[in-house]
Amino acid sequence: MENVKNLIQQRIKEKGLRITPQRYAVYANLLARCDHPTVEQILIEVNQDLPIASKASVYSALTVLREVGLVREILLDEGITRYDGRIDPHHHFVCVNCGSILDLEWDNFKDLPLQNLPTGIKGTSYEITVKGTCDQCGS
Repeated sequence: MENVKNLIQQRIKEKGLRITPQRYAVYANLLARCDHPTVEQILIEVNQDLPIASKASVYSALTVLREVGLVREILLDEGITRYDGRIDPHHHFVCVNCGSILDLEWDNFKDLPLQNLPTGIKGTSYEITVKGTCDQCGS
């Protein structure tokens, strides 16, 4: 547990940020989960044991952590912003029945031929969102 705490503090410091209780709590929360939460979900969990954050402070912490590359903002559903503590390249699966979101490894998909884009457009990266039903929801 102490190693995880030190790792989180080290990563925040390496990015030149001050370690505030809110930044620490938000980042630690994201690293401990894989469900791609919304701001509201993060706020509830961060304040579960000890109320230390407001919705505005969670937004602020997420914005700063995203700007320095510690957190990814992902848009998988229209109008819903989610956050991901996993910053390495990967794709996502969204269950259309229950809404669960799962990470898909980058290597699961062959490289897309970005050179085949229309003239004048230069692609540099991509993310794939696969929609369907998860194993819990059945066929």
